[in-house]
Amino acid sequence: MMRRTLIALATALATLAPLGSQAQAPAAAPQEITYLLPAPAILPAFGPWMLAQAKGYYAQEGLNVKFVAGRGGVDVAKQIGAGNAVIGGAIGDTPIIARGQGIPVKAVAVLGAGSLMQLVSHKDARIESPRELKGQVVTTTGYTDTTYYALLGMLSKSGLTKNDLDIQSAGPAGVWQQFTAKKAVAMAAVPDWTATAIAAGAKVDILPADVYFKSMAQAILASDETIAKNPELIQKLVRATLKGMRDIMKDPKAATAAYVAHVPAHKGKEDLILQTFELYNKYVYANQKVLGQMDEGRLMDLQKFYVSNAIVPKEVAAKDLYTNQFVGLK
Repeated sequence: MMRRTLIALATALATLAPLGSQAQAPAAAPQEITYLLPAPAILPAFGPWMLAQAKGYYAQEGLNVKFVAGRGGVDVAKQIGAGNAVIGGAIGDTPIIARGQGIPVKAVAVLGAGSLMQLVSHKDARIESPRELKGQVVTTTGYTDTTYYALLGMLSKSGLTKNDLDIQSAGPAGVWQQFTAKKAVAMAAVPDWTATAIAAGAKVDILPADVYFKSMAQAILASDETIAKNPELIQKLVRATLKGMRDIMKDPKAATAAYVAHVPAHKGKEDLILQTFELYNKYVYANQKVLGQMDEGRLMDLQKFYVSNAIVPKEVAAKDLYTNQFVGLK
């Protein structure tokens, strides 16, 4: 009897041992990812990314994302192409410039159907079209920035060139500061600068670039190699980031509160952040049929503009510039 009891007890313990081992096994550590952004992460332009981090969307994908600022979108593309990072941010047309320099990157998602750039003018200047900028001062952040190229595109559709007006490279702060001080009649702006100028007292009119020239919104870039060898990782990063954008689209007030809590440098500036998010919703994020989806026709028209203006040497196939395999949210 004693022997049968001991055998039964030993059998039971052997059965339970694996369960106990499983229960005590530590959870897998999150994968460390360096995400390159074209500018400092605290800028409201990167609201979707910060919200994805604040709300744990990256963590839910098993990722621990660290954001590092590069020196513009083309620099980000170069770093990704060189294998120094697996993912990064730029503008949807950055792969056109990158491929022209032999950099093997693609856009894997575009955050919105609109252009990141709007032509913002002083209301009392009554600028109703780019044609009325002839002979005027207009600020832009720099002569190699995609917002500048979007401005050139708008001018070209109105029969003007850069030589018909005084376009001044003012940097990311000077672009709106000079405009607000009325040293320029207009600026090639993104929503961040527009909201800041309004908060500083400027009365503005906003003319979306899309009306004349369909440039692109912000994009997520990855290298050809990572897309081929680790598509699951790209899918996780895209999915989490698009959730952050969706939060801003659904409830900008709640998104503002979560964003400011995560980026305390903006504490006390909630009204400014809310207005910035609302401008993104209206001019950039809206009307995208599938969240993150690239519009191929729009991209290829842009490429023709870049080639005709000698910004890039030649056209490349659409398949080398983007993929839509990772976009969309349920």
